[in-house]
Amino acid sequence: MNKKKLKVLLIIEQCNPEMASVPLEGYKYFQAINKLVDATLVTHDRNKTPLEKLNQYNNIFYIEESEFTKKYFPMIVERLTIQNRTNWPLANALAYPIYAEFDRQVYQQFQEPILRGDYDLVHALTPMIPRYPVKAVKACRQTPFLLGPVNGGVPFPPGFQEVARQEFSYLNFLRSVGRALVPGYVETYKKADKILAGSTYTLNLVKELFSISDQKIELFYENGISQDFLMSAKRAKKEGDKINLLFVGRLVPYKCPDILLESIGKLDPAIQSKIHLTIVGDGSEKNSLENRVKELNLGELVSFAGWVNQQETLDYYRKADIFCFPSVREFGGAVVIEAMACGLPCIVANNGGIGEYVTEETGFKIEPNSREYLTQELTKKIKILVEDDKLRESMSAKCIERAKEFEWDNKAIKIVEIYEKMLAQKARVLTKNK
Repeated sequence: MNKKKLKVLLIIEQCNPEMASVPLEGYKYFQAINKLVDATLVTHDRNKTPLEKLNQYNNIFYIEESEFTKKYFPMIVERLTIQNRTNWPLANALAYPIYAEFDRQVYQQFQEPILRGDYDLVHALTPMIPRYPVKAVKACRQTPFLLGPVNGGVPFPPGFQEVARQEFSYLNFLRSVGRALVPGYVETYKKADKILAGSTYTLNLVKELFSISDQKIELFYENGISQDFLMSAKRAKKEGDKINLLFVGRLVPYKCPDILLESIGKLDPAIQSKIHLTIVGDGSEKNSLENRVKELNLGELVSFAGWVNQQETLDYYRKADIFCFPSVREFGGAVVIEAMACGLPCIVANNGGIGEYVTEETGFKIEPNSREYLTQELTKKIKILVEDDKLRESMSAKCIERAKEFEWDNKAIKIVEIYEKMLAQKARVLTKNK
């Protein structure tokens, strides 16, 4: 006899198969979870066209945007925060009214169905930054409510205050202002039956801010990888005798591609003659990085691919041998999982999610004590991997194994297991309180 599927309401405001970052993650979570449960998705109207193009789902409710918020984002948020570089602290604060409108409408439309018991469980996934309330928790009196994975709040390392300034960290006080002023924010975390945290830092932050018990919060890494990517990630046939280094990401200060260039500039000429670095991505720092390549006389060792689509990025991964990603403030870092899926030993800065993805068997984690230390250690680790073929091969095999743990369907299985444990716990509590 087939087990009856759980009826789950998934609140995923950012859920878009055609976008990157959190909106794409939101979609991947929905896609995988929907295979295992009877899911109803509620999302923003802006995601309607790309979702309907797929012609796969009938169980989606779209929350329409008012005329005010349609004008508010381009006239206020974009104009004030998206210049040469996005001012994320200010953008997240100014964008709150758009989310609040969505959150309020979700509550208005789904309060009664939740109270009636139409759903076995309610799960709110995005936005992922731990700064927003979910009003639907008010209706979850008998129905378990799961929040997350939430991820964010990772500070800049003390030795990188200049980078922090470039990334507008002086506006991070807006987080605490939001916690104090945003209605329902504290209540959401206090009333949630379970919270998933996307990194150890965020887990400890949430526990401390809201006095959350260990039983109520669980580490659940934010990022995932598709089965299609894993199947396509086989290494390309080696061309030439160069060891190919790769960086993939936005060219912005906190991702520190400039430190990677400095590290390569410090390598012995004998090691430099064996390598080539490709930088995939675009951003505000591209011109200064190109100039730095000229200053360091690295023109023959470094090439810039610019922004490329996902399929082309996969081609670069498949042709590479080592992944170098010294980003000093990465909440998730999906590129590291992608690199590991392609068998690339990873050298990363140990701050945020990427330091948890990489193990001793799959690469090197460098403490970002200072700019000088990170540069020096990155040079050393590159040298080790370039010279030690056996270590590179061993790490490559372990990387592929590690990446499989993050496959979206595997993550969905774990989430449904969490659902079932929550329902059993809720049943025990309700029985006890009768």
